[in-house]
Amino acid sequence: MSKNIIKRVHARRVWDSRGRPTIEVDVTLRYGAMGRAIAPAGASTGAAEAVELRDGGASQGGYDVLGALGAVNDEINTALKGMDVRDQAAIDRMLIELDGTENKSRLGANALIATSMAVAHAAAAAEKLPLWQYLGPFGGGSAGEQLPLPEIQILGGGAHAAGRVDVQDFMVIAVGADSFAQALDWTADVYRAAGSLLADSGRLQGVADEGGFWPAFHSNEEGLEILCRAIEAAGRTPGQDIAISLDIAASEFGADGRYRMVLDDRELDSDGLSGLLVDWVERYPIVSIEDPLGEDDPEGLARFTWAVGKRVQVVGDDFLVTNADKVLDAAKRKACNAVLIKPNQAGTLSETKASFDAANDIGFGAIISARSGETEDATIVHLGVGWGVKQLKVGSFARSERMVKWNEGLRIAEAISSASGDDLPLDGTLPPRDAFPWK
Repeated sequence: MSKNIIKRVHARRVWDSRGRPTIEVDVTLRYGAMGRAIAPAGASTGAAEAVELRDGGASQGGYDVLGALGAVNDEINTALKGMDVRDQAAIDRMLIELDGTENKSRLGANALIATSMAVAHAAAAAEKLPLWQYLGPFGGGSAGEQLPLPEIQILGGGAHAAGRVDVQDFMVIAVGADSFAQALDWTADVYRAAGSLLADSGRLQGVADEGGFWPAFHSNEEGLEILCRAIEAAGRTPGQDIAISLDIAASEFGADGRYRMVLDDRELDSDGLSGLLVDWVERYPIVSIEDPLGEDDPEGLARFTWAVGKRVQVVGDDFLVTNADKVLDAAKRKACNAVLIKPNQAGTLSETKASFDAANDIGFGAIISARSGETEDATIVHLGVGWGVKQLKVGSFARSERMVKWNEGLRIAEAISSASGDDLPLDGTLPPRDAFPWK
């Protein structure tokens, strides 16, 4: 009997970083190798992304997952038993066909993605390889060629901080760092400096969902000012050593081309919001802007990309929802020039990889990303290294569900450098530095 045959698929109910139930799946093979993965959950979600199965009702505020749990332990276990764990594509097709809905709503995207990721881990375990290394030869990736450039939240807002600040994520990217470890070192200094600045000014309100500081600002632009001051207080040069990345998450405060920025007490149309963001790009060291306009505003997004796309990464998240067809359509529309890759948005690893491959084929950048409701699962770090995704976003530089991923990146970097004798380079596919308007 082959060591690669699935013997059992088993799910249990565990907890995420918001204290809500989620699904953990074990895939066990005939001779004992096992893979395990946990489904994350988003707060800011795109309308077209794969849908979690939640129980509703009174239990756990409606967020319980007993239905999804039963789907794994019954239908999915029966369907996958006896399949070859190495055939990720066939297994994922089986999961998609078994669910039978367009958006994974019958069995649940949470059940499917946890199973799909656990299958990959089990296949790697059967080969006695870490997942990042297994994905190189077996998963069509480029394992060992680079480490993704970290994109790390310092200030949290939007749906991650009860809307206290309209902009969802104020992040930093260590564009001048020479290694993964150095990027984390520099970010740690910025994180501490930002906390001190907020505390000293009376602007510190708490910690947001992803571990970033929850600020009490009078305007959204204060976040940019604080980030620049924190970078300087950390002994770094804004734009040269460390740059700024924003997740506007505009769908959370706008619809039909109208955007209400509560903190600034302003209502803007599509061009008005674009103009505001272009002004920020001119005056601050911003290199990446995610979801600058709503997912229902593709024309506005195309105009914004035309205005800044040669010098700023324009990232589609809610607009593209890790969907290969949407990525290709965005390229035709010239809306965005990069895609955020979230496995649970797609529902299976094969669909996730297809979205990344589509981005590569058309010259889009890509960022592999965690969700706001996270766990100790570090699969996305392995996907980022194994597939050769050039940027990694997992939240802030605090809270264990975030740090477990940054720390896994350090372990992988050490393993690769030990084998090669060299530090693995960072490669973030950002615009060339001489193209930045603020230089």
